[in-house]
Amino acid sequence: MSDSLPAAPAIWRQADGSPVSCQDKIRVLTENYAELCDVMRDTFEDAVLIGVDEAEMKRVIMEVAAALRSPKS
Repeated sequence: MSDSLPAAPAIWRQADGSPVSCQDKIRVLTENYAELCDVMRDTFEDAVLIGVDEAEMKRVIMEVAAALRSPKS
């Protein structure tokens, strides 16, 4: 199983397409991305080692991401 996940985006874009420029915000986004990758990797690996089908677990993870709603609504 590959351990390489995509690196955090080099540029984080705002809703209007402009880049986030605040270094503190970029740091928080990058740290959150790393934590998310760790949790997703651990969750996926645990599920597969328990016997869940890899494709099924990826589908479940994608459903969770698709169900996220904006905190601004």
